[in-house]
Parts: sequence; structure tokens; C-alpha cells
Amino acid sequence: MNFQTRLAASCLKTGGVISNPTDTIQGLTCLPKFKLSMARVLQLKRRSSAKGLILLASDVRYFIDYVEDASLLVDVTIDAQPTTYLLKANEHTSKLLTGDFDTIALRLTNNQLITNLCVATNGALVSSSANITSKRSATSMLDLKEFFSDKLDFIIPPKTYNTQASKIINLQTGEKIR
Repeated sequence: MNFQTRLAASCLKTGGVISNPTDTIQGLTCLPKFKLSMARVLQLKRRSSAKGLILLASDVRYFIDYVEDASLLVDVTIDAQPTTYLLKANEHTSKLLTGDFDTIALRLTNNQLITNLCVATNGALVSSSANITSKRSATSMLDLKEFFSDKLDFIIPPKTYNTQASKIINLQTGEKIR
């Protein structure tokens, strides 16, 4: 793990909010154990708390504490196109993660940076696109400065591209949402 990733993980472990490339786009990231950090992500994006947030992880074991039926995690896989799965959240899962829903959004990835951050923090990562709600996502350091000024605790620079948004599948119903 490189120095930059270790610094990002250290920032996350102390309740920081960072920006980093994910398996799809540049994201805003924090740890789900810090409710104030999740609230900061929502505030930075000007996103309604009713919409909830997503958890990214490199291993399904990082999702166990958030779902009602952990046996369904066997169906959460890494696909060629990134896929976000909706599962029923357990009663202990923060409403900042679920929003006004009874489900939680989970995406498993083999992205090396996300894997390193999950291992270093021993858990899943809260993630949301690095943008102001309904605006385009950041693709450069200039965008991040323009959107968020100096309000991020750490930045791992964006890649030069963003891929398409993930598919969304409700594992409870089998419905393909996107």
C-alpha cells in the first residue's frame, strides 16, 4: 500500500471525509461508524438524507453488520459492469445510509484502491459521487476545488475518466432498477 493510500486510510479512521477514485467515478468517502462524517458527505453534496448512501467493499464480510439476512450476501458478486445491490437493512443500520428506505445499497468491487482502504480501515466505505446533487461528477482536481473548496480532509486525485453508473438490482425482489 502506497503512502498516499495510508494517509487516506488514516484520515478515514479519524472521521475524515476524502475524495478518491472508485470503480466507477470519483467519490466522496467516509466510514459508516462516523455519523457526522456521513452527514458531512450529504451536506457537501447538498443531497437529501432521504436518498441514503452506498457502501463499497472488497469483501462481503464487510457488509454483514448492515443487512438483515446475511445469507443473501452470497448473491452479491463482482460483475464485469459494476453492480449495486439493494438488501434489507437491519435495525441497527444508520438512516443516513438507508435514507427513507428499508434497504441498503451495497457494491462489491475488486478495485485495488478500495480494497486497500477496506483492509486498512477493516470495513466497508461509505461512498457517493463527488459532485453537487444533479450536477456532473468531478473529473479533475480543479473540479474538486470548485465543488468543495477546502472542505475535504484528503484527496486522492481523480482518474482521467469516469465509467458508466453501476447497475442496480434489488436482491429481495430481483427487480433491475438501472
